[in-house]
Amino acid sequence: MPSVVKINVLTVPAEMREELERRFSGRAGMVEASDGFEWFELLRPVDGTDRYLVYTRWRSEEDFDRWQKSQAFQAGHAQAAGEREGDAAQGHGHGQAAGQGQGHGHGRGPAASGSELWSFEVVQNSGPKSS
Repeated sequence: MPSVVKINVLTVPAEMREELERRFSGRAGMVEASDGFEWFELLRPVDGTDRYLVYTRWRSEEDFDRWQKSQAFQAGHAQAAGEREGDAAQGHGHGQAAGQGQGHGHGRGPAASGSELWSFEVVQNSGPKSS
């Protein structure tokens, strides 16, 4: 069975880039312990776009679904939702981004102003050749 790749495309305003990266750094290790997890990369845009890519690779679609339903995933998003509500009550609401891994938590609302999730199956891959 081929691996499954999930790419979360996050629209991040320039003033929130550093915050997004800090939040992802603070969450390092959370997804890596999940059964079926294979790879993670946070990709910073360098060509003038405001869209970060959060790349994860999974053994199967079922493993990814299990991660999304996990307590760790739910707890992180519940904490972020509580922070958004607190900010809105204080008049500091931010646009709500939907989807996985928006880099929220540990701060005031989501760092991303929007997101979309792309899904792929790995058809072919390669790596460096051993000598």
